[in-house]
Amino acid sequence: MSRFDMLRTAAWLIRDTFRQSLESRVFWMMLALSGLGVLTCLSIDVQGGAPLHRPDERPDFLPRTASDAERALAPRDGVDIANGSLTLAFGAFRIPLGRDSQDAVHFIQLVLAAGAADTVGLLLALVWTAGFLPAFLAPGAVTVLLAKPVPRGFLLLGKALGVLTFVAFQATVFFLGTWTALGIRTGIWDSSYLWGIPLLVLQFAIFFSVSALIAANRRRTVACLLGSFLFWFLCWGTNYGRHAAVALPELNREIAPLSPWLRGTVEVGYWALPKPADLSIILSRAIDAEHHFTAVPEFETVQRIHRFHPILSVLSSLVAAGLIFAAAVRSFATTDY
Repeated sequence: MSRFDMLRTAAWLIRDTFRQSLESRVFWMMLALSGLGVLTCLSIDVQGGAPLHRPDERPDFLPRTASDAERALAPRDGVDIANGSLTLAFGAFRIPLGRDSQDAVHFIQLVLAAGAADTVGLLLALVWTAGFLPAFLAPGAVTVLLAKPVPRGFLLLGKALGVLTFVAFQATVFFLGTWTALGIRTGIWDSSYLWGIPLLVLQFAIFFSVSALIAANRRRTVACLLGSFLFWFLCWGTNYGRHAAVALPELNREIAPLSPWLRGTVEVGYWALPKPADLSIILSRAIDAEHHFTAVPEFETVQRIHRFHPILSVLSSLVAAGLIFAAAVRSFATTDY
């Protein structure tokens, strides 16, 4: 099989995935959610709210609820007073700004990235794409492809690439659409928000690898869905447990450190499995979530004592996903149809 034939087959598998998403209406459901997010951002307006962060000056400010005496002394001490308001639904709801307009837009981006996309969006993507591979690997559908001179492993990886391309497309529409809508309405263009695109696709790829492995063995949508969810909970629990084991002696000096054997077991489990909590920490740091939300104490501590290594976390998660995909390819290659 030539390189050109491989590229043409991969392109066909990607196109077939989009066709499958259109037939199952998953494409339109995900696009509708992105459209709802964009419409929400287009309904937002910021009125007033002069910037409180100026170059070479302290970002000191008073909230709108400050007393009259404090408001009278503020100008003399060089302290600004937060003012202005944020409106939603084209003015139907008005919220007084607690800080300046840039912080208000940043807060909305945090809700969209960490709440809507990284949590709800990721789970919905796993739910709605869980049936793609089982339908593709069903005996009645895949036997036609197996008759062609294409390696089995390449068929599975090509279809998985099609699903990842589809999710990357939807993630790009959501993040670029909401970012552009907020920028047009408020004039604030914070590009750090766009880090959510690669980090969301990376998280999806990790847990979709488990769905691919189950599909290669069982070819059942429910099994793929439950398996990927259970694996996500296992990885998140292991990830959090490791950070808690490292951080608790620092947070509470009365707690004795774990025994060397148990500490080693926790470390092995942590580095062997993907790390969804670490990826959430990386996303929070990329979009400066700590500016608005208090970090989980255990997560904050492992960063402070330099026991958190973002690059190694990403690389080890990619290696784990690659090994799971390799197991799925091997299982598919040895299955009789």
